[in-house]
Amino acid sequence: MPDYKGMYYILFNKITDTVNQLTQVQQEVEEMYINCQSNNIQIINDNKISNKKSN
Repeated sequence: MPDYKGMYYILFNKITDTVNQLTQVQQEVEEMYINCQSNNIQIINDNKISNKKSN
């Protein structure tokens, strides 16, 4: 009989590791963008999105 509990723990741990790696890479790239000398950050307010959420 397969060890489902063991398989679940392996899968869960690998997924958790992958999510942590992706989060770390995202933070590194965000830092690169923030530190870029030619950054041109614009805040966009889209009323269509906020209206859809309130319905």
